[in-house]
Amino acid sequence: MNRQKWILAVVALAIMAGGGGLILRLKAAQRLGAPGLKTVKIPGTDRLQIELPGRVLDFTSELIEPTQEELGTLPKDTTYGRRYYRGADGFPLLLSVVLMGTDRTSIHKPQFCLIGQGWTIDRTEAAQIPMMRPLPYSLPVAKLTVTKNFLANGQSVTRRGIYVYWFVADKVVSGDGSGRERMWWMAREMIATGVLQRWAYVTCFADCAPGDEEKTYERIKQFIAAATPEFQLAVAGGGPR
Repeated sequence: MNRQKWILAVVALAIMAGGGGLILRLKAAQRLGAPGLKTVKIPGTDRLQIELPGRVLDFTSELIEPTQEELGTLPKDTTYGRRYYRGADGFPLLLSVVLMGTDRTSIHKPQFCLIGQGWTIDRTEAAQIPMMRPLPYSLPVAKLTVTKNFLANGQSVTRRGIYVYWFVADKVVSGDGSGRERMWWMAREMIATGVLQRWAYVTCFADCAPGDEEKTYERIKQFIAAATPEFQLAVAGGGPR
């Protein structure tokens, strides 16, 4: 190996060692940030409970516990919140929240779960939902239109689904479905302050007959506008960028 190659090898090793040292120092000084949601501590545990509203507009609800698969797959300090809502006219809707602890792998892309449950993703869009409380702003979200075929009484039945999601931490909200914006903000905050942002992944889902997608999305928007101020503390544009 000539002199130039030796120099390059030494520089590369120094960069890797320095990067590893920086990561170790950041982890040692790491502090977990506050959630951007309303939570209460569950007595006798290290877990939190997310305060999802029991009633929204004319929707009543029931609490849905996390599955054993979720509890066994995601990190143990992950917090779950899930309610199944039904409107006075029978319109069904599922609101779900996953809140990370010290392990950011709690937050995952919804595409994996949807495809695993047999849904096909037809369209992915960025959208804005007008909010009036606690102040007027636009909630940035990702909107997926999905399709699933069922067998019912020997007949093939097609259902559409509208899946809306966003990410929220203390004072910040991201509607970037790819997660890149959230990861950038997390890295920037960690380096600047030593705080690991505690992100939550909020989803709202309703299925419908083909042709009813826009009507279903309008119901979801109305629900989100009414429900979100009841459990979410952060607003879009509310914190530093």
